[in-house]
Amino acid sequence: MSLYYGRMKLFFREFPGHGKPLIIIHGLFGSSKNWITNAKELSKQSHVYAIDVRNHGESGHSNSHLITDLVSDLKEFILEHNLDKPILLGHSMGGLNALLFALTYPEMVDSLIVLDIAPRSYAIHYESEFSALSMDVSGYDSRQSIDEVMKKLLPDSFIRQFLQMNLDKLDTGYKWKLNVEALKNARDALRLGLTDTMHFAKKTLFILGGESEYIKPNDKDLILKYFPNATIKTIENAGHYLHYTHSKEFLEIASNFISEL
Repeated sequence: MSLYYGRMKLFFREFPGHGKPLIIIHGLFGSSKNWITNAKELSKQSHVYAIDVRNHGESGHSNSHLITDLVSDLKEFILEHNLDKPILLGHSMGGLNALLFALTYPEMVDSLIVLDIAPRSYAIHYESEFSALSMDVSGYDSRQSIDEVMKKLLPDSFIRQFLQMNLDKLDTGYKWKLNVEALKNARDALRLGLTDTMHFAKKTLFILGGESEYIKPNDKDLILKYFPNATIKTIENAGHYLHYTHSKEFLEIASNFISEL
């Protein structure tokens, strides 16, 4: 695994492998760090690049955080690293980034894998998450002490642990790696602005969680409208973070798709 920064301070982790290049794009509040285990597995079939999008992880911060910004950053990343028609794999916000890129620049993409998100605009609410991330963590001496206070704001232990992966230990106390203020102000970040003329005809895989709150019954028709060559797979009993909670099933479905490209 190699670590790099790009011109926009776009950080990524590289997992060398044989096969087509594959770019993994994490979701809101995530980072490439969350994807290390799955990226290593996928590198058995592809040369994997797991990126940190702007305002996340080790990447640069900006006051602007629109989905079009993320698409532009991704284009710059692909061009800068001379990646020839990579496979794009994105989860949640990263899935919107990947699918909008594929619809905008279809000639630059080999194929597409989208995890638990549909090709439509989403609202950014996450009030409990933003309350937790607004904590001043500079005076705490342990993650446990931070968690004790966070649980009053965010009872879900899984989400707390997910957010706490963004904590950075300093000589004294901690800090958030996320650009929290920019994300709080980015309420329109996930508005796609799709048109009826947009479509991506190449091979596409949507993997959905059977228990996900992010998918509506009519989303499958919407997927096929913009991605006529899409295969839709559902992991039963899985929620939004299916690549983590059901990683075995996710990897099997994704690996089978990649092997047939």
